[in-house]
Parts: sequence; structure tokens; C-alpha cells
Amino acid sequence: QICLSLVKLLFYLAHSPLGSIVLLDFQPRQFVMVDGNLKVTDMDDASTEELSCKEDNDCTLDFPTKSFPLKCSAVGKCEGINEKKNLFNAYRYFFTYLLPHSAPPALRPFLSDILNATGDLRYGINETLKAFEKVLHLYKSGLYLQKRPLLLKDYISLKGFRTVEGEDYKCWPSYSHLGCLLSVHSAEEAAAICNSQSQCESFIITQQRTWTGRPLASFQSNLTDLIPDANAVVYIKRSASSGKRL
Repeated sequence: QICLSLVKLLFYLAHSPLGSIVLLDFQPRQFVMVDGNLKVTDMDDASTEELSCKEDNDCTLDFPTKSFPLKCSAVGKCEGINEKKNLFNAYRYFFTYLLPHSAPPALRPFLSDILNATGDLRYGINETLKAFEKVLHLYKSGLYLQKRPLLLKDYISLKGFRTVEGEDYKCWPSYSHLGCLLSVHSAEEAAAICNSQSQCESFIITQQRTWTGRPLASFQSNLTDLIPDANAVVYIKRSASSGKRL
């Protein structure tokens, strides 16, 4: 969410009515999340000036660990230097820390492609936004789940009940520090996640939603303490329920 919001912001800056705007003091502390959108807190160090040049050799974009040769345009300006400077700073301050970690395994290669392409400045802001929107579409639609074995058949569904909230086993990247609360596309994906965790014996799809509209599923190791809830369904592993009275 943070990276996509940042890319949308940089897309606007690259195509603003004032021209391409560069953030000269590009640091994480310069940004804040407001209602799910990333905003710049200080525009004092923003500039529309692009580096003047006479030849391509005048247009090297230097960073502490990398340098990028750019083209000198016919009007004597280094082509896209403001856009590229913003994008590489986004890569080194945000993408490298946030992109590789919390996505479903099937989507990680797409994010790795974005990371590599922006790190080498092979993508401009237009291509980067398009790539992010593709990943978001796959994530929200559940298309990344195609051709997976159906595992929900291995679970008993107990309608009209939910589990008592409380501390349970931890997982990463959980939305709750008390237990294992993860975003899922469906009960089928939740079953696959539960199967992959040795502690998991049951799960419930909660009424909570993430910023993408996906529900949160709570995974638990304890089969006791079920309470009535007309709107809830508890899914219990058949292997876990055998020999136990529900």
C-alpha cells in the first residue's frame, strides 16, 4: 500500500502542470500516510529545474552506490533526470525494505521484477505504475491462486460459531500481535495457509477487511472455546477434529 501510493505520487510529480518535479530532500521522514495515501509533508526542497547540458557526458545521475548515464536532449536538458532521481530514491528508501517481504509467494516474482527494474532504472515511472497496478489486480482478483489443489475439502465447516479471541501462536506478517491474523482471498486460500502451518488446527474468516477489500482470517491451534455467532463459520481440520466432540 505504501509503495503503490508512493508511485502514484511520483507519477503525479513527473506529469504535474508545472513540469517534472524532483524532491531534493527525499527521505522517509518527508512523507506521511493520510487516509491510506502517502503525502509529502514538506515541498520546500521540491524543484522543477532540470540539469542543463551540452552533451550526454554532462548527464550522469550519481548516487552513493550507483551512477546512471542519461541523454542530453535537443533543448539542452538531461532527459528525465527529475523523474529518475525520484524513482531511484523510492527504490532505495522504500522498495528495498517493503516489497520483498509480505506478499503471497506467487506474487513475489512480480515484485522482484519491479525491484530489479527500478534499481537499474530500466523502468520509468509510467512502467513502474503499470507494473504495480498489475500486481494489485492479481492480488485483489485472486488470479494468482490458479492451478492450486483444493484443500478446503479437508476441513469441517461449523456454521453459527466463532472462536474466542485471545493469544495463540504467532505468524508473520500478522495483522495482530496476539496471534496469526492474515489477509486471504477466500476460505480456500486460508485452508492452504493453515495446511502450511504445523500449529494450525482451525481458522475463521473475520468481518475485517484490508485496504484492498480482502478479508482477514484468524488461524488458531486451539479447538476449545467456541461461541455462538450467526454470521460466522469456523473451519476445522478433519484430522484435528477426529476423536474430539464439537
